[in-house]
Parts: sequence; structure tokens; C-alpha cells
Amino acid sequence: MNKLRVTVWHEFVHERVNPEIAALYPEGMHGTLAAALAKNEDLIVRTATLQEPDHGLTPEVLAETDVLTWWGHAAHGDVRDEIVDRVQQRVLEGMGLIVLHSAHYSKIFKKLMGTACELCWREAGERERVWVISPGHPIAAGIGDCIEIERSEMYGEPFGIPEPEEQVFISWYEGGEVFRSGNCWHRGNGKIFYFSPGHETYPIYHHPDIQRVIMNAVFWARPQGYWSNKGRPIPLEITKEKIVHKGPRLHDDSGRLIEVM
Repeated sequence: MNKLRVTVWHEFVHERVNPEIAALYPEGMHGTLAAALAKNEDLIVRTATLQEPDHGLTPEVLAETDVLTWWGHAAHGDVRDEIVDRVQQRVLEGMGLIVLHSAHYSKIFKKLMGTACELCWREAGERERVWVISPGHPIAAGIGDCIEIERSEMYGEPFGIPEPEEQVFISWYEGGEVFRSGNCWHRGNGKIFYFSPGHETYPIYHHPDIQRVIMNAVFWARPQGYWSNKGRPIPLEITKEKIVHKGPRLHDDSGRLIEVM
């Protein structure tokens, strides 16, 4: 198997202004996630942040990315629309996208989902129990019945997303709420996984089971097949079976509409 090329994208805002978060993630959350992924010798891992030219997501970087992880919270509006369009196109072509925690409200996730992606939340440092509801799914490989997180931000239903094609996890919180915390979709030729644990004021991305889920998701979301969504006319001369024109034509042989005189 060829090595998968992973880009860990992070807005990198909180760690630069909040000393408590900087203490938890001295290399940034992206640094922690990249280091965890880089332990797998089948991955080539790079990072990109909001502050870099083109937010670190130049056409060249995206062309060399098989799977992109995305974390954002405070600066969703600062992500330029043309970069969002660029990422969307790569997902449609087959690049995998792993959307983490508060990136449910990122421009790229909302664009790909086509919905508001709103949810309920509470910051109270309460226990979260991430239940595996699809134990045979590759993203849940190596995880037991559930993942216990001592302190977390509550995310609650209703969650304004399209019906997941596959649901891998559901979270329960100490206050009683539940949340669809691990969900999968396809868009074009690409795969998307949303995973909610990861509030920045807690060391959640240091949790070995959380790292394992993200690692599993990277391999699940790897590109497969090839992008062939290119519309084109098929001339009669190359059809598998011989046919003749019947009825009027609105397009010429190149596919252009015939002008009405």
C-alpha cells in the first residue's frame, strides 16, 4: 500500500492567546494530532494553519493530500471562500475529510452538508461517554464498548445535519443529553467523517482512544477509485450498439446547444 498523505489543518488561534490551552497543547492541537498520526509509518503527515498563505492549503498542498483533518472554532469567518471552494473540489474528487469538534460550524462542513449544522452545547466540564454503536465499522476498530472522557464540552441534539449514511458513535453526557458524535457521508468521490470530542480546554486529543479513532478515520477516508464526473456528449459512431438518430436534436456533435434562429 502506498503511504497516505495527511494534512492536519487547524485555525491555531486559542493556543496563541490562552495560556491554559497553550499548556495543554504547547505545539498546538495540530501538533498533537500530527505527532499521533506520524507514529504510523504508513502515513506522511504535514500541518497547515489559518495564518499561512492560502491558510496553508495551496493547490499544490491539496493535490498532495489524500486525507485532510479540519479543526476550527473562533475563526470560521476568517477562512476565505475561495479556499473553501478549493477544498470542496478536492473532496468531490476523492480527498477524505475528517471534521473535528467545533468544525461542525466551519464553512467547508456546512457547504458539503448543505445544512446549518447547528447544535446545542454547554461548557461544564462534565463526563462524556462515547458509545460505539457500529462495532464492525473500521473507524471503531480497537475501541471497546465506549470511550470515557473525564471532562468534556456537551454537544446535544438536535444536530442540524443530513441523515448520516453511517453512524459510528453516539455520546452521552453527565447532564443527560445525547449526541450523534461520529457520522459518515460520501460527497462525490470523497468520504467525510465528523467526530465531536475535542474541546480545546481539555486534553482530549491526548486520549489514546481518541487518537485511535482519528487514525482509523484517516484510513477509512483514503481515496478510492478515480474522479470521472465529467459530462461529455457520446457520438453515435462510438456507441456499443448501432443506433440512428430519431427525432429532433437540441445539441450539436460537440454538445453545444443549437442556436434558435
